[in-house]
Amino acid sequence: MSLSAAVVKAAGPSPSPSPSPSSTAPVVPTLKDAQESASNAAGWVEQNWSTWLAIGLRVLLIVVIAAVLRAVVRRGITKLIDRMNRTVQAVDGTALGGLLVNAERRRQRSQAIGSVLRSVASFVILGTAALMVLATFEINLAPLLASAGVAGVAIGFGARNLVTDFLSGVFMILEDQYGVGDTVDAGVASGEVIEVGLRVTKLRGDNGEIWYVRNGEVKRIGNLSQGWATAGVDVTVRADEDLDRVRATLDAVGERMAKEDPWSELLWGPIEVLGLESVLLDSMVVRVSAKTMPGKSLTVERELRWRIKRAFDAADIPIVGGATAPADEAEQTVTDPTAAVAAPSAYANSSSPQSAAASPLTPPAPQGNTPIPPGTAK
Repeated sequence: MSLSAAVVKAAGPSPSPSPSPSSTAPVVPTLKDAQESASNAAGWVEQNWSTWLAIGLRVLLIVVIAAVLRAVVRRGITKLIDRMNRTVQAVDGTALGGLLVNAERRRQRSQAIGSVLRSVASFVILGTAALMVLATFEINLAPLLASAGVAGVAIGFGARNLVTDFLSGVFMILEDQYGVGDTVDAGVASGEVIEVGLRVTKLRGDNGEIWYVRNGEVKRIGNLSQGWATAGVDVTVRADEDLDRVRATLDAVGERMAKEDPWSELLWGPIEVLGLESVLLDSMVVRVSAKTMPGKSLTVERELRWRIKRAFDAADIPIVGGATAPADEAEQTVTDPTAAVAAPSAYANSSSPQSAAASPLTPPAPQGNTPIPPGTAK
């Protein structure tokens, strides 16, 4: 064995080589790697900058156009509402315009119409702009639109009463079916309109109560404050009364009332005697009618009855009510004092078989005192 081999054997097994520092230390990119990464990024930007710039400009253009269009449309709606108010104010100079339209009704109706139109315009314009922006980023809109459609159907089905009330209120305001100050009959309630909303209409009843009527529940509406009203009075006189004298008296009352204030403004037509409404054996009904301002028919009827009664009293024309008996028959009728007395009953006679059968049984009398049957002579 050589000397070197002996030395190695005496020293024992050689230790394993220690790991190199390069295996655990982080890899530091070299200058060449950095140059390659920068070159790749510059190439990608050079290849796609035009696409991203076009997308950004398109989105910016959509947003700017939507904002400008929304502002222009809202401004146009506001000017349209103001022009409608000015047109109605020009009509206020006439008698008809002053009677049919009031400031509060114009204000509420114009505000409601303007609010609805502005909201619809904003929703349509901004919604369309949002969809166009999403389409610019090449996002598939079909699932989004399908989900929105399903959600809309679910919400509409769950809140169908609310949707019905809202749509009914919108069409009611647009068609000007009634407004503040009108007296209406909505079927479920009647009274004077004090507030008009898109969902609920508030009515004040004759006794001061306030009714909240949902617009969707109104199936038919009767507006008593639009156009004109009719005042009708029925006068009942005797069947043997002179009709010419009755007509002349009624015509005089109507002519005198039409010339006096404030009835000359409330009456929109002459007071006419229409003729006989009905003829009975002992009475007849004469109908008097007049065209009046809306909502003033009851006032005119009360005043007309007052004047007719005074005129008939002055002309010695009696007013009768319902069916009356002639005077000669009333005098000949003799009242029978026993007419209201019932016929005598069989039980009133104590000796009758009915009375005996209904009387209680008497116990036997003691000896020496034999009872005498009722009705037997001693």
